[in-house]
Amino acid sequence: MPETAAAAVGRALAERGVRTAFGVVGSGNFHVTNALVEHGVRFVAARHEGGAATMADAYARMSGEVAVVTVHQGPGLTNAMTGIAEAAKSRTPMIVLAGEATDARSNFHIDQDALATAVGAVPMRVTQAAGAWERALEAFRVASQERRTVLLNLPLDVQSALAAPSSGPAASSSGPAATAAGEADRSEVGGPSGHEGRAGAGEEVAELGRLLAEARRPVFVAGRGARHARRELEALADRTGALLATSAVAKGLFRGNPWDLDVSGGFATPLAAELIRGADLIVGWGCALNMWTTRHGSLIAPEAKVAQVDLDPAAVGAHAPVHLGVVGDVRAVAAALTGPGGAAPGYRSAELARRIRDEGRWRTVPYRDESGAGRVDPKTLTIALDDLLPAERVVSVDSGNFMGYPSMFLDVPDEGGFCFTQAFQSIGLGLATAIGAALARPDRLPVAALGDGGALMGIAELETVVRLGLPMVVVVYDDEAYGAEVHHFGPHGHRLDTVRFPPADLAAIARGHGFAAVTVTDAAGLAGVAEWLKGPRDRPLLVHAKITGERGSWWLEEAFKGH
Repeated sequence: MPETAAAAVGRALAERGVRTAFGVVGSGNFHVTNALVEHGVRFVAARHEGGAATMADAYARMSGEVAVVTVHQGPGLTNAMTGIAEAAKSRTPMIVLAGEATDARSNFHIDQDALATAVGAVPMRVTQAAGAWERALEAFRVASQERRTVLLNLPLDVQSALAAPSSGPAASSSGPAATAAGEADRSEVGGPSGHEGRAGAGEEVAELGRLLAEARRPVFVAGRGARHARRELEALADRTGALLATSAVAKGLFRGNPWDLDVSGGFATPLAAELIRGADLIVGWGCALNMWTTRHGSLIAPEAKVAQVDLDPAAVGAHAPVHLGVVGDVRAVAAALTGPGGAAPGYRSAELARRIRDEGRWRTVPYRDESGAGRVDPKTLTIALDDLLPAERVVSVDSGNFMGYPSMFLDVPDEGGFCFTQAFQSIGLGLATAIGAALARPDRLPVAALGDGGALMGIAELETVVRLGLPMVVVVYDDEAYGAEVHHFGPHGHRLDTVRFPPADLAAIARGHGFAAVTVTDAAGLAGVAEWLKGPRDRPLLVHAKITGERGSWWLEEAFKGH
């Protein structure tokens, strides 16, 4: 039966394995969105296109699936651009379906290709109805196998034209052919499905083996591209005596391992920083080794050798000089290096195991509790929340002066427990991130950690949380300011009235959206959180934490060095 190009695109993506789409529906994306739904795709309506894009990004990261965003032409796309930029910079496999007004006389007309290119996304277009099915499949291939964020432009006149009857198989999205296609092409977050299993050139792998054999204090730093390879990396680390660390986006990957140093970089504990600086070999596994992960290179000793394993040749040495680059899949390279033979002690010792156990988490580092005068110390707050909240959680963190507290003091069960949309360093993405992560991991308690500035930017999505019935805990660290700017510019005598704000009753705002809410000014105020956790959790909870703000954060002092 003949179908329109819009219907063919929706059906093609559904039959390829797309299960969830996010968006705001207007006239230009109405039909393609309905086609997705008709063929079994769950559609999640956001209140703003920027939120929709970030929800899809987080969903893809946490589920391992290609996610879809659907937006109106022109302003629908521009509204989504910050979220699209974050996804593109993170190489998230995501497809943006956007209506397109190709007539320059239209109010909606803009150069949508140029927008996509500017933020690192891949622009594509359905140019004729007869090729709509094939173009949709190509967009899916690029997203899943090349790990790219793709903008698929859908010109309005082409959308409504009838596609050729032969466009694509006639199987429904629930049929066996569709299921097989979806399972075959659905990509994992760990790496592009088209390249997984490639161990790299033999001489490069052999050289890495030699470096590992010679090393006396090796450290592995695993990034997002290693999230599928815990078992292989731990086996290789056991054989070589390496300590284990991650970038921020892979936090939790080695949780439970006695040699886990947690995060390398600005969020590193004093012990982790000491031990990484003491390494004579650092191997980055699917990790950019950028300024955040290496503290502007200060965590790499001058005499240390650096190796990097990555699927993308352009990533090798892009941020830090390396002695050896291996282009290949992390899992395959690690497995190729883990053959028979005895284990070397490497960096490991009984005394070091004790130190990691006793000093390896931020909550064990002494600090002075500065709570008082109606304000709670954010460290005290976050440690108490860590004790209260169930261990099976997925934590999503916004950007800002506060961000290190949840990132460092809230523990997570594994790499699927932390969603960190920070490649573009935009504030305001945290709540939408938490929604996408929650839908990808319904088995876990979703926790959104936001600053007051970012919370107010994304506050429209509170309604989305309530409408979806998500049992989410939203924690707002409120210092009534853009704290990063206060602490960066304040010491130099600059006026700060442009970055400070009067108090806002965020708990009342949340209640107006249908949340339960508590205001916390000291640790005792968290009793309301404990009561909510007892059940029935039929409404989400917002914790409005009025935090002390006298001190800047050391991790943002590092960040400003890169500006």
